[in-house]
Amino acid sequence: MTAPTLPELEAEDPTLILPYFDETMALRLGNAIVALAQARKAPVVVNIRNASRCFFHAALPGSSANNDNWARRKSNAALMAGHASLLIGMRHAAHNRTVEGEGWSLTDFSDSGGAVPLRVAGAGIVAVATVSGLPQVEDHQMVVEAIRSVMG
Repeated sequence: MTAPTLPELEAEDPTLILPYFDETMALRLGNAIVALAQARKAPVVVNIRNASRCFFHAALPGSSANNDNWARRKSNAALMAGHASLLIGMRHAAHNRTVEGEGWSLTDFSDSGGAVPLRVAGAGIVAVATVSGLPQVEDHQMVVEAIRSVMG
């Protein structure tokens, strides 16, 4: 898979707008991600949450507790910065910065790709969808593909 460029990621980020978000949409999106992962036999963890609540979680065969930890850290970064974790990481790389340089603990944050903020028109970011278990670009692209499939 070809990694998107920084300008491509910056352009993609604001285009991923859901018509609404609630528990039903979280289940629909989570199931869409799981279906993609199963079709690809991807050993991933799928997580959809906001800062206070987990809406969806699935650990597919071959994934590990370490994937849960990576998903948590990537989700935290996306929620904190309001951008996809892959975009955060690419911006860091472009400016020779790090997560720690932002004042974020590596224990709780990661700028590896796979966490994508979920936006609703008029409401902004309402949650984050995260995949962990594949190379970071594949994690990111799986989430984006599923979001696009449920956008309507």
